[in-house]
Amino acid sequence: MSGPVHVALPHTLGKDEARQRLKTRIGDLPDHIPGGVASVQSEWPSDDVMQLNVAAMGQQVAAKIVVLDNALDVTIDLPPMLGFFGDIIRKAVEAKGGQLLLDDDSKRDR
Repeated sequence: MSGPVHVALPHTLGKDEARQRLKTRIGDLPDHIPGGVASVQSEWPSDDVMQLNVAAMGQQVAAKIVVLDNALDVTIDLPPMLGFFGDIIRKAVEAKGGQLLLDDDSKRDR
């Protein structure tokens, strides 16, 4: 797979609550990245756009998350070395990405 990986993560929280949960839980993201050691740097260039730089297993991955009323629109720019894993990464983000939006009670049940 070449080019960016796009994933839509639907939610029913509304834009403000989704943004708040993302801001408070982005620190949990390294726990979901294979390899055991990952660093994540994030910044918010605008109210509804978070940009990420993820470093793991000797690779740098840039990502952008746009907070919408009913979804997070995630774009991940994979370096050529990880291009072969695009479908696997997309499926993992689809399966686990929404966990950053769960409320504390829902997280305990999983």
